[in-house]
Amino acid sequence: MVIFLVLFLVLLAVSAMYFFRLDIPDRTTDDAYVHGNEVFLVPRVTGTVVAINADDTDLVLKGQPLVVLDDSDGKVALLQAEGALGDTMRKVCQFYVNVAELKANVAARTIDLARAEDDYQRRMAAQSGTVSMEDITHARQDVDSARDLLNVAKQELSAAQALVADTDLEHHPMVLQAEANVLDADLALQRTTINAPETGYVVQRNVEVGQRVAPGTALMAIIPLNEIWVDANFKEDDLRFVRIGQPVGLKSDFYGDSVKYEGHVAGLAPSTGAAFSLLPPDEGSGNWIKIVQRVPVRIVLDDKQLGKYPLRIGLSMRVTIHTGDHSGPVLTQVPSVQAVYATDIYSNEWTQANALVQSLVATNLQALSNLNLASDSAATVVRANRNLERTHE
Repeated sequence: MVIFLVLFLVLLAVSAMYFFRLDIPDRTTDDAYVHGNEVFLVPRVTGTVVAINADDTDLVLKGQPLVVLDDSDGKVALLQAEGALGDTMRKVCQFYVNVAELKANVAARTIDLARAEDDYQRRMAAQSGTVSMEDITHARQDVDSARDLLNVAKQELSAAQALVADTDLEHHPMVLQAEANVLDADLALQRTTINAPETGYVVQRNVEVGQRVAPGTALMAIIPLNEIWVDANFKEDDLRFVRIGQPVGLKSDFYGDSVKYEGHVAGLAPSTGAAFSLLPPDEGSGNWIKIVQRVPVRIVLDDKQLGKYPLRIGLSMRVTIHTGDHSGPVLTQVPSVQAVYATDIYSNEWTQANALVQSLVATNLQALSNLNLASDSAATVVRANRNLERTHE
């Protein structure tokens, strides 16, 4: 009877510790699943699919062309934009030439006005009877006409200078707009080839050759297996001593008990799993039954183990959190300041497009050297008119 009583008390204590979770250093659950990033491949331009270079389960590398669209329209648009850039640069260059010519015209009109005023003053200073009133009247009319022509020339010069004020040929608004059109056309042409944003395995391919695709349509997904974590859904009464940073032991049904993963608690969700479900529980109804809620706990695995024993998204896991040391925080205390996940393959598109624009601008500037000589010739006219004015004085 004594032995039976001792065994009964031990069994009762163990049962109480199990059901009431009293001083148990570990928390275990089978409600845990593998999760990871799903990188969707979507077109950014409208086009017809002419080639597909990967299928489901294939391994693809970052930057590898996966889907190719017909680029005929893109090539035509780029040629049109390149031609428009050259035409715009020639028109703007003509603005600067016009300014130089109008400055020469103003200088010439200024000399004409000075000459007309001198003629008028000489006739007015002549003795009476030497110059007729008709000649004086004509001289005064010549002064008025020369002054009007000078005012018109100045207005034309002001209007021409307004088109090139505070800028040069390369930074003129019209040239910048034409450069932007070339950038847009070249980017659209590059985007007819859709590259893999990350290295991973292809799943959910739903695109076929000949299909007309539009921006935003998911063509396939890429699963990078080097970015894997586990979301373990623990009962709310199991999380009393769970803290961020605690060590975690994991087992997968895929490999069995022979493979044991190690990880740590990365964070606890700020809500239960049912809080944001499609049909959240309504505790305000009359027929209320208490249901123990589950809270997702994110667990990060060891990268070396994942490289040796890769997991698949959706696999079930058995998770055991060692809660002996529960001095850590319950929620994350430091805000995230870096990108959680990012790719840089699209930055190369801008670099290539910008290099094309700079090359076109340099080529057109070289072709416009003759117009620059014309501008120098106009400046020579201005200097010659000024020399005539000094000679007249």
